[in-house]
Amino acid sequence: MKLKDIQNTFHQALDALYQSEEVDSFFYILIETYDKVTRLQLAMDLDLETQNEVLILEALELLKQQKPIQYILGETEFYGLPFKVNEATLIPRPETEELVSWVLRYAPENESLNILDIGTGSGCIAVSIAKHLPNAKVFALDISAEALKMAKQNAELNSVDVTFINQDILSVNDSGLAIALKFDIVVSNPPYVRNLEKELMQANVLENEPHLALFVEDENPLKFYKAITEFAVKNLNKNGALFFEINEYLGNEMIQLLKRNQFEDIHLKQDMFRKDRMISGVLEN
Repeated sequence: MKLKDIQNTFHQALDALYQSEEVDSFFYILIETYDKVTRLQLAMDLDLETQNEVLILEALELLKQQKPIQYILGETEFYGLPFKVNEATLIPRPETEELVSWVLRYAPENESLNILDIGTGSGCIAVSIAKHLPNAKVFALDISAEALKMAKQNAELNSVDVTFINQDILSVNDSGLAIALKFDIVVSNPPYVRNLEKELMQANVLENEPHLALFVEDENPLKFYKAITEFAVKNLNKNGALFFEINEYLGNEMIQLLKRNQFEDIHLKQDMFRKDRMISGVLEN
């Protein structure tokens, strides 16, 4: 079957569910993955045929069910690196790439730092940091054993050394961390979407991505941030830094949380969409 005919089939089946440009993006990702044909190659030769019609049409059926293409392929890209993903892990977002960039700009490249990523999921933050800071010792914590399996695969895929810890950050302050260590940087993208905000989210996110990694109760939206901040106060070295990805509606509350816990040099940072998405602070005591 000609690839151009399959592209037309994609638009007929999906344009009611997705924007036309997004449908084209799905199609080009699939033909490059399965047939090693680029968009440019197809534009130069409209008679190109697929050798993987069954796989591409199976993917089309899953897209019609609004399954994310990253889960269909089992992989994605984050910070220029390949990552495997499945339903046990969130799909890495561009906003989180901005958080990684911020940490890397802050961290001295050649120093032997101890860095902890809390709620690592696919390992995208920890692995990306480890790849760009080869002298750092990077640790990654998550409550989900299934997510950690995927994170370990991603560390191996990208040839980095990350120490993974299967613990619940909500109980770490009572039970102690599995590794007795002080950190120079703690970074986290914890669950921060309130249940009241579910109606603002796309169906393919709600129906596919792990709710454990997304949602918090409306009455206690900073639950994870409070636990992580308290942990950081006890486990950061002098002048250690804390970095968070945050709910865009709770920037002021996050500033107050860090101030109450004696953090200084606090910065609230907007993402590429001009939403309050990140915050950092330094523990100087």
